[in-house]
Amino acid sequence: MRNVCFVLVFYIFAAVMVSSAQTFTSVVSFDYTNGSALWNPLVQATNGNLYGTTNQGGANSTGDGTVFEYDPLTGDLTSLYSFCSETNCADGSRPNGGLVQATNGNLYGTTSYGGANCQGEEIVGCGTVFEVTPSGTVNTIYSFCSKPNCGDGAYPMAGLVQASNGNLYGTTYKGGKADVGAVFEITPTGTLTTLYSFCSQTNCTDGEYPVTPLIQAANGVLYGTTAWGGTSDDGTAFKITQKGKLATLHSFDGTDGRLLEAGLVQATNKEFYGTAVYGGANDEGTVFEMTAAGKVTTLYSFCSQTNCTDGKTPQAGLVQGANGNLYGTTSQGGANNSGFYCDSQGCGTIFEITSKGKFKFTSLYSFCSQANCADGVTPQAAMVPATNGSLYGPTSFGGAYNSGSLFSVTF
Repeated sequence: MRNVCFVLVFYIFAAVMVSSAQTFTSVVSFDYTNGSALWNPLVQATNGNLYGTTNQGGANSTGDGTVFEYDPLTGDLTSLYSFCSETNCADGSRPNGGLVQATNGNLYGTTSYGGANCQGEEIVGCGTVFEVTPSGTVNTIYSFCSKPNCGDGAYPMAGLVQASNGNLYGTTYKGGKADVGAVFEITPTGTLTTLYSFCSQTNCTDGEYPVTPLIQAANGVLYGTTAWGGTSDDGTAFKITQKGKLATLHSFDGTDGRLLEAGLVQATNKEFYGTAVYGGANDEGTVFEMTAAGKVTTLYSFCSQTNCTDGKTPQAGLVQGANGNLYGTTSQGGANNSGFYCDSQGCGTIFEITSKGKFKFTSLYSFCSQANCADGVTPQAAMVPATNGSLYGPTSFGGAYNSGSLFSVTF
């Protein structure tokens, strides 16, 4: 495949003290040619640099997304690849998930569209799995809907995880036996096995339409969520073995959350934590804790403060900081509203959940705190801890060109 590589100027804005203990810094503004719509989390590779994907923008006129590299030491941003560089987007289009670095040193990810199959008038491709070297050479290792009726899955909306056996695992939004999503295993060289098709149980009590990545827990089992399905059609949490045996752990019912668009994280206490976009006491989203057996406790319901200054509709997952606390973002709510993809109740927030005794919620930062939303708006991807002690995350839009930005939070 063609390798599109060019370096673009980065933009550093003034750091902002978000409390006596944290400093927020906007470090990069995207300008569409190097990417736009940063919906996906970053990953820090073994070389110390951060890698990510954008859903839109790039060097091609189609604007089907990019792969980029960010050096936290120098502040340099390098656009490594622009998708849809091949005829009919055979190399993939519109990545909706982040990257994972495998033990061979290369990075792996998915695109929601593009690939060799499902070529039609309106939809170009049913999605791919790709491999990218740290220098930016991209190879498509699998095109979805390679089996009749897309039995292998279609339209992956999440990134991958490499399990302890060396293989990669992920989910597709559609495809499978019931066309409501599947769990798959793929080797680093591209041999794919469909492990489970959702809606295999009556009334889809096992869930449907997964849009979140899997995680491998300390016990070696894979855990994930579905956006819909379950006994109340508000989504599920499940576990699945590497052989494909799935067990539904919890069906959400709205009171504890509904519409799960972010994956789970296992904290050092071995419990699982996550967010729901809606539901909870105010129907504006929740933070929840789940035991390995599937018992869910709602830790916080968003929009509990006047005008939702505490944030609402969290679309990103959580990350545990070195201090043991959990950190996340909301895509709306907060103290500011400018009209840059914001609703009437704010442009998004960064928050902290502590676990000293009773769980305590603290809103740390409201986006669009800088002129013209130079600090970004509507964060929709989880932050990642870097080896320098800071958390890094993307915003979907805002920044100097309203195409998204990268930020860091230093403790």
